[in-house]
Amino acid sequence: MGFPLSHYCSFLWVIVLLPVLCNCEDTFTQSRATYYGSADGLGTPTGACGFGEYGRSINGGKVGAVSRLYRGGTGCGACYQVRCKIPNLCADDGTKVVVTDHGGGGNTDFILSPRGFSTLARPNRAADLISYGAVGIEYRRVPCQYPGSNILFKVHENSRFPDYLAIVMLYQAGRSDITAVDIWKKDSQAWRSMRKSHGAVWDMANPPKGPVNLRLQVSGRGGQKWVQLMNVIPSDWKAGVAYDSRFQLDY
Repeated sequence: MGFPLSHYCSFLWVIVLLPVLCNCEDTFTQSRATYYGSADGLGTPTGACGFGEYGRSINGGKVGAVSRLYRGGTGCGACYQVRCKIPNLCADDGTKVVVTDHGGGGNTDFILSPRGFSTLARPNRAADLISYGAVGIEYRRVPCQYPGSNILFKVHENSRFPDYLAIVMLYQAGRSDITAVDIWKKDSQAWRSMRKSHGAVWDMANPPKGPVNLRLQVSGRGGQKWVQLMNVIPSDWKAGVAYDSRFQLDY
């Protein structure tokens, strides 16, 4: 018994469209990249994302500032494959960089750390690439991978116990975005939204007493959902300390 013609046509449309639906987020975008000055070749701990030292050294210092990809701080921590396009000079696969800062100029999408920019080149050709100053590139978003690491909730240095709590999330894997953060108020039995302070930093004045329970709104390729994490920050939290969430995003 054969398929009805309508079913056969629908099947053909699935075959034709499925590669498009699957690969549209994996295509490369054409742009330009340059680099900023750094004595040690790494990133800067004063980046707009609020990552601190993490923003200087994560991914071996292969980090970068972005303009439109910053997305009001939502793009902080995202990972991209970046490759330049000069024949016989640029490495075929380019390099992976982590977004830790906001910045633009020279019609570029990426301003990379010196180490990040250098690894766009083939072996022993970094000096030649750096001499260009700015180069044409193509990039695409890729999953961040931190084997063996959970998301850390760092209490930002500007926090003041117990009256003001600011947090930033480190080692977020996958390629999802955290678009909202709520904190549980036990006295009112309700979730209350934290404010996006700047970059990847979320804050709240007069936070609830006791262990901190959070709810994260996560947006990615699979859509949007909420993730609840209980007791991720202790009741006696301290500014500058990072706490292991025992949780990791994998999408």
